Amino acid sequence: MQSLPHCPKCSSEFTWQEGEQLNCPECGHEWPANAAAAEEEGRVVRDANGNLLADGDAVTVIKDLKVKGSSSTLKIGTKVKSIRLVEGDHNIDCKIDGFGQMKLKSEFVKKN
Repeated sequence: MQSLPHCPKCSSEFTWQEGEQLNCPECGHEWPANAAAAEEEGRVVRDANGNLLADGDAVTVIKDLKVKGSSSTLKIGTKVKSIRLVEGDHNIDCKIDGFGQMKLKSEFVKKN
């Protein structure tokens, strides 16, 4: 028998699977089963909307960000291609046209 992961919201052990969705009967939370597999592997990175991010995804900046060590800012709506997920506080490593190599926090981007 397969062991299902605990609910990410309330940590209930009574989760059940219906198709590609996992469900929690205690809090009513639903999440994709493939996200559970990624959580078991270790590193799970989600964007500002809660979408699961992976290496190679394209994202958009959702907030003007000051660039440390520079007088310029990274404007809202800036598109970033081919991100790479890394460990640490700034969990996205990328190259942005006009800025060069940067590290971003996933809470300030959304998946395209």
